[in-house]
Amino acid sequence: MTASKVSLSDIRAARERIAGKVERTPTVTSPSLSQHLDAPVYLKLEHRQTTGAFKLRGASNAIASLTEEESARGVVAASTGNHGRALAYAARLQGIHATICMSRLVPENKLEEIRRLGAEIRIVGNSQDDAQREVERLVAEEGLIMLPPFDHPAVVAGQGTLGLEIMEQVADAALVLVPLSGGGLAAGVAAAVKGVSPATRVIGVSMARGAAMKASLDAGHPVSVEELPTLADSLGGGIGLDNRLTFAMCRDLLDDVILLSEDEIAAGIRHAYEQEREIVEGAGAVGIAAVLAGKVGANGPTVLVLSGRNIDMTLHRKIICGEAIAESAA
Repeated sequence: MTASKVSLSDIRAARERIAGKVERTPTVTSPSLSQHLDAPVYLKLEHRQTTGAFKLRGASNAIASLTEEESARGVVAASTGNHGRALAYAARLQGIHATICMSRLVPENKLEEIRRLGAEIRIVGNSQDDAQREVERLVAEEGLIMLPPFDHPAVVAGQGTLGLEIMEQVADAALVLVPLSGGGLAAGVAAAVKGVSPATRVIGVSMARGAAMKASLDAGHPVSVEELPTLADSLGGGIGLDNRLTFAMCRDLLDDVILLSEDEIAAGIRHAYEQEREIVEGAGAVGIAAVLAGKVGANGPTVLVLSGRNIDMTLHRKIICGEAIAESAA
């Protein structure tokens, strides 16, 4: 792997490296969404992954790629919750100390799970960028090894293993919708999908409130955006002004980016529960939301990645009852 690109061979090597450490999650058809889109729609149930989100793939590959000396120093990362939980889990399996830095916007249910897994938690500031500055201080002053949530070749390659599974389970996929934040998942999945099937389209889906990658792609370079409360809290945070990997990969590999309102995301969460009988967090519901909102045009089988389930259940109940929008989710 290089700092500029993660290849299909890197992703295949990652799959061998993390075999037995992550679940091969199922892909199922959605009759209701297929009827809505007038094309076959499949749900990649990655929210059923161990730790409740796709992040375990990248975290496990990054941990498995460490040298003995690096492992002894311990690892650190900034997180909106799911990467921290995955890194804590993967590090504990290998007896490695993990420190997770997060902002005050991270929901309490995600903090509790990270604590349960034995990681050290640092709460810093009101944004992912604030948390990242604490990570950089710990790297400089204490020598910890930084394993970031997205802009790292081993992390991207690990997330790309999800794309390999999609193409094995739906070999004729014409379109894949993938949640988009810092770009680790989107870049990895796009590299895998297009490496196997260049004609398959891959579209990133994010929230309209603080979509850092979309703003950066529009500007032609990484930019900062204000981090705002959103139902898709896992998609919050910047991509890093010194982004070395995921910006370029998303620019070169994604066919489009779709943005969603908070009401549209809430509708996706409700549909997942009421029609698919699946509990997903806001970030995991954005593919469903894009279809329901009529923002997707399909020319064949379409795969939606349900990326995570780690939603606060009090918030989930409010959404199902039609009570919650972004301000009430803060």
